[in-house]
Amino acid sequence: MMSANSGARLPQHSRLPRMMLAAGLTLAGGALAQDATPPASVSTSTTAPAPAAACPARPAINFNRWSENWSVLAQPCVPRAPFDGLKYLPLSDDGLSYLSLGANLRERMEHNDAPSFGIGAGGHADTYVIERAEVHADLRLGPQWQAFVQLEDARPFHKDAVSPVDRDQLDLEQAFVTYVRRLDDGWFKARAGRQEMAFDLQRFIAVRDGPNVRQSFDALWADWETPHMRWIAYLTQPVQYRDASHFDDISNGHLSFNGLRVERNDIGGGDLSAYYSRYRRDGARFLDGQGDEGRNVFDVRYSGKTARFDWDVETMAQSGQVGARSIRAWALGSIIGYGWPQLAGKPRAGLQFDAASGDHHAGDGRVGTFNPLFPNGYYFSLAGYTGYANLIHLKPSLTLKPIAGLTLLAALGLQWRETTADAVYAQGSAVVPGTMGRGRRWTGAYAQTRADWSVNRNLTASVEAVHFQVGDTLRQAGGANADYVGVELKFGW
Repeated sequence: MMSANSGARLPQHSRLPRMMLAAGLTLAGGALAQDATPPASVSTSTTAPAPAAACPARPAINFNRWSENWSVLAQPCVPRAPFDGLKYLPLSDDGLSYLSLGANLRERMEHNDAPSFGIGAGGHADTYVIERAEVHADLRLGPQWQAFVQLEDARPFHKDAVSPVDRDQLDLEQAFVTYVRRLDDGWFKARAGRQEMAFDLQRFIAVRDGPNVRQSFDALWADWETPHMRWIAYLTQPVQYRDASHFDDISNGHLSFNGLRVERNDIGGGDLSAYYSRYRRDGARFLDGQGDEGRNVFDVRYSGKTARFDWDVETMAQSGQVGARSIRAWALGSIIGYGWPQLAGKPRAGLQFDAASGDHHAGDGRVGTFNPLFPNGYYFSLAGYTGYANLIHLKPSLTLKPIAGLTLLAALGLQWRETTADAVYAQGSAVVPGTMGRGRRWTGAYAQTRADWSVNRNLTASVEAVHFQVGDTLRQAGGANADYVGVELKFGW
């Protein structure tokens, strides 16, 4: 139900939603795990010796690197690997203060024979490599303080059309300080600085791991967690990426995203969350309006999993104004699945349904086009042919796990426009030229196949292929069928 975004493990007495941990929303990561108290050993005999304490496992290489707890290397029983002397540099006798160094490298070769369906100057076939290298330092000062710094160098090679999400040479990806404290029956956590954040399945608030440059926020974040509830407040300015020189990325008062969020687990077998956010952007441009954008965002999500059935349903409403025009927009996202874990290959059948509003009447003083905010670039597919605006999307899928570490996916996506008065949108809410107010609702269909292989604890490999069969509307706008192939290697240390 979640992508492989692994977060920190909370103490054993905490029961926060696992989906939120996977999205990387907990603070201080492994520092919290040090406060967990293992169950007391109960002896059946007054003379029997107490069993030896279990040896902790080596930390996994997490999606959010700041959530890893390398203090376990203080224990001699933990298996060793090369360069562990840099993974754990103790700074105190109790081992709770330490410095940990790490790195990530992602290499992806992509071939796209018709970017933007072949429409426009950048619509010709292109084969290229995108590379993202990251290094980080994680400083823990006891169980309460953490300072984390991560640098990023993202570069495309032989890519014809380079955008801000493709290249950011040597810049500051994250730099924040976290404070954690146990209060009564809960945990108070605060984080300040440049940081990544993501909600739920990352439909609308995402780390943006699909493109080459991930999305960061200069932010203040605070939350209060109890065994069943969590309250979160955040004040952010999303980072704007530039590549004129090193360390030139900025955030400023022209774009902000602030809000409040609440989560409750164990409701009818699932987890419920809701949040309100205020999105503000100066100089916004839509097909039916332009000016300063102030958007109220109301979001509710319910997710859960049983032995065989899993579900994730999210809906968002948006109001506010763009210049003198009002905003009335909405979106719905849902994924349900049913699995047969007892069968060979552990098959799972899935069904995804998504919808987002478009603008029904140009010039009526109301902007109806949904703003997907900070979406995941590969929520539909890694090819990213279409975006989350003016959309109806239906996608049945089948997933198999024939051997340990290998996952195979086959899916068929069907797409329509929510209204023909609005355009077909690509990623980044880019309008596909020649589609506004023309043609029919049917956009097209795509077939997707994907394989993910965990080679070992440090290396993963993926292959994805997508064929998009365009409908008459795109064809009349000059579009053509499109094929995408991506081959990716990820290494984490």
